[in-house]
Amino acid sequence: MTTGKVFKYGDNVNTDVIIPARYLNDASAENLRAHAMEDIDADFSKNVRKGDIVVGGNNFGSGSSREHAPLALKASGVSAVIAKSFARIFFRNAVNIGLLVLEMPEAADEIAENDILTLDDDKITDETTGKTYPLPPMDGYVKDILEKGGLMEAMR
Repeated sequence: MTTGKVFKYGDNVNTDVIIPARYLNDASAENLRAHAMEDIDADFSKNVRKGDIVVGGNNFGSGSSREHAPLALKASGVSAVIAKSFARIFFRNAVNIGLLVLEMPEAADEIAENDILTLDDDKITDETTGKTYPLPPMDGYVKDILEKGGLMEAMR
């Protein structure tokens, strides 16, 4: 179970916004964390805490195929990304590095900035409003990768 504050963004948040390309010469977790989301939310790296949750609109993670974008969110302490829809390569890169991504259009619409969410095995509870959202079914292979912390750990 994880509880965290929501950072909410709109549609088409692309990988260049999640981690601007100008910072990719240093792919350390500290550098990625320090610059995550800064072009859309200058205070993100100062305010995000371990367990917090990013909520987005349609086509979250579009753009380049680099895995630095989900790595930047994970390095920042983000426990999950909930969106109406994801760019497929971002979705796969997130799973591969062990970042939970949940395609949940209704939740993405209704959950507000700064709400407090609790994620458990079968649902999300918005502690601010009291509303619950059942988790969507997850492919067994994807679930195994996420439970083991990413593809490399699952392959061991």
